[in-house]
Amino acid sequence: MSLQDDLTAAAEDELDRAMTLGWPQLSKHTPWGDTFEGFTPEGREVCFDRAYMWEGDTGGDIRVEVTVYEARSYEDGVRLTRIIAKDGSDG
Repeated sequence: MSLQDDLTAAAEDELDRAMTLGWPQLSKHTPWGDTFEGFTPEGREVCFDRAYMWEGDTGGDIRVEVTVYEARSYEDGVRLTRIIAKDGSDG
């Protein structure tokens, strides 16, 4: 598996986890983000950035961003984004 494929697999997994929280829970804490260290499916040591922010107006849809990168090369990381819609629809 290439580095980019490995980072993408890790980002997809983390984004799936990030999406398990619903709008009512997240709206109380948005905007919010954190960074932590972990491992990709291939065992690479990486950093995970997870951020929740308003997609538009405060109180509307929530954008979820996950970036996975090797600590020495943030620019080469993978960033994925999804939306948690206020009305509960998939984004």
